[in-house]
Amino acid sequence: MAEIDDAVANFAPLPPRVMPALVRAKDWSKTPLGPQDSWSPSLRLAVDIVLSSGFPMALRWGPEFVLIYNDGYRPILGDKHPWALGRPAREAWAEVWPQIEPFHQRILAGDSEAVFARDTLLPIQRHGEQWEDARFTLSYSPTPDPTAPTGVGGVFVTALETTERVETDRRNSLERQRWEQRFNQMPGFVAILTGPTHVYDYVNEAYIAVAGGRDLIGRSVREAFPELEGQGFYELLDGAYATGERYVAHGLPVRLAGEGEDRFIDLLYEPIRDDLGAVTGVFVGGYDATEIHRAAAALRQLNADLERLVLERTQARGMTWRVSPDLMGALNAEGYFETSNPAWQTLLGWSEAEVASMSIWELLHPDDLERTRAGFALTQIGQPAIRFPNRYRTKAGDYRWISWVGAPEDGMVYCSGRDITEEVTAQEQLEVAQEALRQSQKMEAIGQLTGGIAHDFNNMLAIVIGSLDIAGRRLQRGDATVGLYLDNAREGAGRAAALTQRLLAFSRQSPLAPTVASVNTLVAGMSKLLRGTLGERIEIETVLAGGIWPAHVDVNQLESAIINLAVNGRDAMPDGGKLTIETANAHLDDCYASSELGLPAGQYVMIAVTDAGAGIPPDVLGKVFDPFFTTKPVGHGTGLGLSMVYGFAKQSGGHVRVYSEVGQGTSVKIYLPRHAGPPDQGTMPLRPIQLPTAAAEAEVVLVVEDEARVREMSAEALRELGYVVHTAASGEEALEVFDRVGRIDILFTDIVMPGMTGRQLADALRERVPDLRVLYTTGYTRNAVVHNGVLDPGVAFLPKPFSVGDLALKLRSMLDS
Repeated sequence: MAEIDDAVANFAPLPPRVMPALVRAKDWSKTPLGPQDSWSPSLRLAVDIVLSSGFPMALRWGPEFVLIYNDGYRPILGDKHPWALGRPAREAWAEVWPQIEPFHQRILAGDSEAVFARDTLLPIQRHGEQWEDARFTLSYSPTPDPTAPTGVGGVFVTALETTERVETDRRNSLERQRWEQRFNQMPGFVAILTGPTHVYDYVNEAYIAVAGGRDLIGRSVREAFPELEGQGFYELLDGAYATGERYVAHGLPVRLAGEGEDRFIDLLYEPIRDDLGAVTGVFVGGYDATEIHRAAAALRQLNADLERLVLERTQARGMTWRVSPDLMGALNAEGYFETSNPAWQTLLGWSEAEVASMSIWELLHPDDLERTRAGFALTQIGQPAIRFPNRYRTKAGDYRWISWVGAPEDGMVYCSGRDITEEVTAQEQLEVAQEALRQSQKMEAIGQLTGGIAHDFNNMLAIVIGSLDIAGRRLQRGDATVGLYLDNAREGAGRAAALTQRLLAFSRQSPLAPTVASVNTLVAGMSKLLRGTLGERIEIETVLAGGIWPAHVDVNQLESAIINLAVNGRDAMPDGGKLTIETANAHLDDCYASSELGLPAGQYVMIAVTDAGAGIPPDVLGKVFDPFFTTKPVGHGTGLGLSMVYGFAKQSGGHVRVYSEVGQGTSVKIYLPRHAGPPDQGTMPLRPIQLPTAAAEAEVVLVVEDEARVREMSAEALRELGYVVHTAASGEEALEVFDRVGRIDILFTDIVMPGMTGRQLADALRERVPDLRVLYTTGYTRNAVVHNGVLDPGVAFLPKPFSVGDLALKLRSMLDS
């Protein structure tokens, strides 16, 4: 059984046992079993077996199935322990007894040897009145007793809770279905191999087509493709698995069984690692490039034939010689061009006399010398040169890439060279774009991780902050000696909330509230704050451009980003120095935008923060936006500052660029999209308006939250404020509550809940009360209310974690509007 294997594999020393002592101390005379000294030898032996077992076990004895259990079984009972000890099973497990009683009765009657049930769903109540759907792998077996009429005195129960594993398997199955669907939509072939023998775990439809429809899943590559022996593929797979290094090849020949000629494939072997970094398998991807390869080979041969023919005719036609834009000439065995056409002077600046006076070894780029010598040697034994690239020096001192075709004849090599400098440069742009793609994919994956962490963290903080606020309000009416501790706890929770907001900002899931604002006004207004924050040793200079464009941006997030950059700049100048904050209008053209994935060309507002500090080394510069990466000592930074700035800028539709030179300083530039309309000077951040916090008479709030502790905290907070409060754990229950009470003034609901979402609940209630006010809350942000991190206009939203004060102000602003 997988559950037992897992339990054994994860075995850890058990805490001190308490159940033997509890069993000995219990007054059993008040139970159907009677005093312990009257117990039969079979019962005593069965109890000893249960209490000494390291697995969760219980004994249910006699017609009443009286419950005796060991320490491993205690967590399954939850709050029912120790009350359940000695109780009939129909009382201890009343909620599931109708479901499990038939098994017990058959075993006790001697009609069944044993019962095994895997991942059985049992709706249980082990924490007060709260219901939960738990899953268990159960084993019911008869307990022998010669004195019993049927020879069976009771039932041995072994129970392993599998709730978490079943839910994890369900999520993993859904995730696998999603990526399998995506892989099947790909034109290329994909396979996932596991273990050092490379066993097929998954193949897409394109892979099956290439494999000729043979069975693959569960077989190793060597078993499925024995004909690959000697072709090198087994060794490449073994190498990728052993070293953890990626293997990429283009136009790789492969011969499959039943095929008379080679196929050609583009191939990727990418090692798959577990959470600890160990290689567990290999991802295989690629394309069948056979037709492309054959067409390219035919085209190369045709081009070679044509270019040679052109070269021969060009030599014979003086006019073509003079007007051709390509370099032409006759190269002797010593490496001198005895003849050269006018294109040499047009393209490289050298006259015919100058070309004849220098060998090619004087003109070549130093890095191309050895490769060119090897190619030149081949022409001396009659082999033509086809598309041979190297760099030639111009008279001005720079170099240009030339692609040569050379035909040897009678001791000479007749050459034609085409300028491919722009093509080579374009290829290096493409490589930069591919690197940007890989970086973006890495940042997106980390963003999903931090977004999930932030959601769970927010739910916990909502409970902490809300509970502390309620306690603080009650202390105002009584003993206030613990106020200092409440303040310390609230401060700590506030810091945790700030960390969460940074995680959300980096993951681009922080809800933004953008307004039309002037960055000049914002930067000018921050000068005093920054001087107080950075200290006297830092000189701050602001350079504000005239005619600055308005930007559509969340000004609070922009302020936070500027402060982060300013503090980084201060830390880079421990002995003091100048920090410059500049604004400017900027136009990012197509050429620049194409080098940054997902960045549209256009007009932007630029804010730059520049320090005169130590600068960032090149090997560190590529990591500065990674979350939790920091070069500061332990305790001097979380490593989330620049990642937050990155996430905020990308989420706002903009861009961040870092420029740095070691010893010279660092400049970080934020680009925000220009707003097409005029600036709105009234959109700068305002201080919170002090609204009445108490409820008006008999105002009714319906709180809907699936997390029990959050629901209880919110309800208690609202009652503290004087509201009439009704609660529900789901959207379906909320509809029943509304039908019962008949009136609510405002709905305060979580958005993401099992079954009916908060948005669906609001829509259903508004069919009955069209003008119903709705306040949403959630630890998530990318959901029915928040699209791409930006709040929908007109939607009231209170993000977790929230304080009682935040909740009070939000409710009054809505109810009084």
